[in-house]
Amino acid sequence: MARLWGFCWLVVGFWRAALACPTSCKCTASRIWCSDPSPGIVAFPRLEPNSADPENITEIYIANQKRLEIINEDDVEAYAGLKNLTIVDSGLKFVAHKAFLKNSNLQHINFTRNKLTSLSRKHFRHLDLSELILVGNPFTCSCDIMWIKTLQETKSSPETQDLYCLNESSKNIPLANLQIPNCGLPSANLAAPNLTVEEGRSITLSCSVSGDPVPNLYWDVGNLVSKHMNETSHTQGSLRITNISSDDSGKQISCVAENLVGEDQDSVNLTVHFAPTITFLESPTSDHHWCIPFTVKGNPKPALQWFYNGAILNESKYICTKIHVTNHTEYHGCLQLDNPTHMNNGDYKLVAKNEYGKDEKQISAHFMGWPGIVDGANPNYPDVIYEDYGTAANDIGDTTNRSNEIPSTDVADKSGREHLSVYAVVVIASVVGFCLLVMLFLLKLARHSKFGMKGPASVISNDDDSASPLHHISNGSNTPSSSEGGPDAVIIGMTKIPVIENPQYFGITNSQLKPDTWPRGSPKTA
Repeated sequence: MARLWGFCWLVVGFWRAALACPTSCKCTASRIWCSDPSPGIVAFPRLEPNSADPENITEIYIANQKRLEIINEDDVEAYAGLKNLTIVDSGLKFVAHKAFLKNSNLQHINFTRNKLTSLSRKHFRHLDLSELILVGNPFTCSCDIMWIKTLQETKSSPETQDLYCLNESSKNIPLANLQIPNCGLPSANLAAPNLTVEEGRSITLSCSVSGDPVPNLYWDVGNLVSKHMNETSHTQGSLRITNISSDDSGKQISCVAENLVGEDQDSVNLTVHFAPTITFLESPTSDHHWCIPFTVKGNPKPALQWFYNGAILNESKYICTKIHVTNHTEYHGCLQLDNPTHMNNGDYKLVAKNEYGKDEKQISAHFMGWPGIVDGANPNYPDVIYEDYGTAANDIGDTTNRSNEIPSTDVADKSGREHLSVYAVVVIASVVGFCLLVMLFLLKLARHSKFGMKGPASVISNDDDSASPLHHISNGSNTPSSSEGGPDAVIIGMTKIPVIENPQYFGITNSQLKPDTWPRGSPKTA
């Protein structure tokens, strides 16, 4: 369905264009061709007002139209997008001087086999034509067509056209052999003083022209910003430029001489010296590296110097100035920082200076929050951070000038090592603390497992007997009465249980044993 609708709209478009076409012509959205000799056309073809936009027409082809004799000034102006114009085998005799004034896109013109007797270069001087074909026209030999001969001689293409003209005897003469007295190219000579001038000053340029026929003189100042006025008297002219602006530095000024045969020009470039201006300085942005972007204008090229928190910034491989784009007197670049930390937070000031003055601007940069402080809290920066910064002025032409560099402490590297040390100490302390907690827990667990007692216990004997493993169990005052169960008992929980030691187990001699603890039936020693 979509394809069907598209086809329908295409048909409608062709139908509308066909309705707007002149008789003996065919039209599309981008092309007009008129080749039917009957009934033919008597004027340059124009589309009807309700037709497709004439600006979309890029090619007009006309052939076999014997009654088409004139192209008027307004015939072609509606076709602003026209690139190719062909009128062949027709009756064209005259082309108005301003016929193609609004057709700046014209590239190819073909007027083969028409009735042209003369054609002025003024028709085409504003066009950048790649092809102009004039073969088969009955030109009259005169100075008016000498520009065509000059064009053929200066043409870069090896292909030349066989052009002829009729002399007073109605004889065809090759245009390449045509010699006309007092008909030659003009010349222009610009007498200019030193065009290196300081901003705000004034300057006067003088020019003289010569040629036969006598040429006209005019000034081509392009898009000059400064106020200017010119005076012309015959072959002499002057141009006065006042209050010269720095925006005009590098502009070209031309004096042009023009006559029937062609034109000549003499040009000079204007150089304006002015004090530097920092037109752009912004907070740092992060890409592959951190960058504090800036734009500086100045001529001669200014020297750049950075300050960090009031002290001269010492540039190194970690912090350096980079110029990315140079546009005559304008420099676009950045202060590049490689992996900056909280140690690099602070105020950065750029100073640009040349022999005509200086300019400075400052921004605050925040790259990273301080350890233990919420990012963006804006702590006070200690002075010791930048006490070692220092450098000589940095000329834009050498963006990493280190010829007089003071040995620097690489702040970025130092701060990185300090960061690593802090993190290492924190990690080690955490591991040690955890190990201590585990050890305390294990010791407590082992103590309960070894004794398995919930209260103090009584020893078997009150004697100072270090050989007994129960000797070091102290008596408790919170136990049940010591009279219960006898003196030789051990308290287990809340129960007092009698215990009899085995002397052989403990390796104690018989003389150390109490009489009442001997085994029954054993003889007593004397």
